[in-house]
Amino acid sequence: MALTHANDTTFDTMIGNGITLVDFWASWCGPCRMFGPIFEAVSEKLPDVNFVKFEIDESNRRTPAKYGIRSIPSVLAFKNGELVEARSGLMDEDTVIDWIKELQNGNS
Repeated sequence: MALTHANDTTFDTMIGNGITLVDFWASWCGPCRMFGPIFEAVSEKLPDVNFVKFEIDESNRRTPAKYGIRSIPSVLAFKNGELVEARSGLMDEDTVIDWIKELQNGNS
Protein backbone atom coordinates (compact mmCIF):
# COMPACT_ATOMS: atom_id res chain seq x y z
CA MET A 1 0.00 0.00 0.00
CA ALA A 2 1.23 3.47 -0.80
CA LEU A 3 2.37 5.96 1.78
CA THR A 4 -0.54 8.23 2.73
CA HIS A 5 -0.90 11.45 4.71
CA ALA A 6 -3.35 12.00 7.56
CA ASN A 7 -4.64 14.91 9.58
CA ASP A 8 -6.92 15.23 12.60
CA THR A 9 -9.99 14.74 10.41
CA THR A 10 -8.84 11.64 8.49
CA PHE A 11 -6.69 9.90 11.11
CA ASP A 12 -9.18 7.44 12.62
CA THR A 13 -10.32 6.10 9.25
CA MET A 14 -6.73 5.56 8.12
CA ILE A 15 -5.68 3.31 11.02
CA GLY A 16 -8.70 0.98 11.06
CA ASN A 17 -7.55 -1.99 8.99
CA GLY A 18 -4.58 -4.28 9.46
CA ILE A 19 -1.18 -3.11 10.65
CA THR A 20 -0.63 0.63 10.31
CA LEU A 21 2.52 2.58 11.18
CA VAL A 22 2.06 6.31 11.67
CA ASP A 23 5.06 8.65 11.51
CA PHE A 24 4.44 11.82 13.52
CA TRP A 25 6.82 14.47 12.17
CA ALA A 26 7.33 18.17 11.45
CA SER A 27 9.03 19.92 8.55
CA TRP A 28 11.31 21.88 10.93
CA CYS A 29 12.60 18.69 12.63
CA GLY A 30 16.02 17.52 11.36
CA PRO A 31 15.73 13.89 12.53
CA CYS A 32 12.22 13.79 11.03
CA ARG A 33 13.59 14.84 7.65
CA MET A 34 16.24 12.10 7.91
CA PHE A 35 13.65 9.46 8.88
CA GLY A 36 11.14 10.38 6.15
CA PRO A 37 13.00 8.67 3.28
CA ILE A 38 13.60 5.58 5.45
CA PHE A 39 9.88 5.34 6.28
CA GLU A 40 9.00 5.74 2.61
CA ALA A 41 11.54 3.11 1.49
CA VAL A 42 10.11 0.57 3.95
CA SER A 43 6.57 1.37 2.76
CA GLU A 44 7.62 0.40 -0.78
CA LYS A 45 9.08 -2.91 0.42
CA LEU A 46 6.07 -3.94 2.54
CA PRO A 47 2.88 -3.25 0.57
CA ASP A 48 0.70 -5.27 2.96
CA VAL A 49 1.29 -2.74 5.78
CA ASN A 50 -0.30 0.73 5.91
CA PHE A 51 2.17 3.61 6.23
CA VAL A 52 0.81 6.99 7.26
CA LYS A 53 2.58 10.30 7.80
CA PHE A 54 1.06 12.83 10.19
CA GLU A 55 2.58 16.31 10.15
CA ILE A 56 2.27 18.04 13.48
CA ASP A 57 1.34 21.64 12.88
CA GLU A 58 -1.02 24.33 14.18
CA SER A 59 -4.06 22.77 12.49
CA ASN A 60 -3.34 19.19 13.58
CA ARG A 61 -3.01 19.18 17.37
CA ARG A 62 -5.85 16.91 18.51
CA THR A 63 -4.40 13.56 17.40
CA PRO A 64 -0.85 14.09 18.74
CA ALA A 65 -2.35 15.22 22.07
CA LYS A 66 -4.64 12.16 22.19
CA TYR A 67 -1.65 9.82 21.82
CA GLY A 68 0.74 11.81 24.03
CA ILE A 69 3.25 12.65 21.31
CA ARG A 70 5.96 14.61 23.10
CA SER A 71 8.95 14.09 20.83
CA ILE A 72 9.35 13.59 17.12
CA PRO A 73 9.87 11.60 15.09
CA SER A 74 7.51 9.20 16.84
CA VAL A 75 6.07 6.14 15.15
CA LEU A 76 2.91 4.54 16.48
CA ALA A 77 1.90 1.02 15.48
CA PHE A 78 -1.78 0.13 15.25
CA LYS A 79 -3.53 -3.18 14.61
CA ASN A 80 -7.09 -2.76 13.36
CA GLY A 81 -7.31 0.68 14.92
CA GLU A 82 -5.86 -0.26 18.32
CA LEU A 83 -2.53 1.21 19.44
CA VAL A 84 -0.10 -1.63 20.15
CA GLU A 85 3.27 0.10 20.45
CA ALA A 86 5.03 3.46 20.09
CA ARG A 87 8.66 4.25 19.40
CA SER A 88 10.40 7.61 19.33
CA GLY A 89 13.58 8.74 17.66
CA LEU A 90 15.40 8.02 14.46
CA MET A 91 15.35 4.38 13.31
CA ASP A 92 17.19 2.76 10.43
CA GLU A 93 15.45 0.70 7.75
CA ASP A 94 16.35 -2.69 9.25
CA THR A 95 15.00 -1.67 12.66
CA VAL A 96 11.66 -0.63 11.15
CA ILE A 97 11.40 -3.85 9.11
CA ASP A 98 12.25 -6.01 12.14
CA TRP A 99 9.65 -4.17 14.22
CA ILE A 100 7.00 -4.78 11.56
CA LYS A 101 7.87 -8.49 11.47
CA GLU A 102 7.39 -8.61 15.26
CA LEU A 103 4.00 -6.93 14.87
CA GLN A 104 2.98 -9.36 12.14
CA ASN A 105 3.99 -12.33 14.27
CA GLY A 106 2.06 -11.04 17.25
CA ASN A 107 5.14 -10.38 19.39
CA SER A 108 4.22 -6.79 20.23
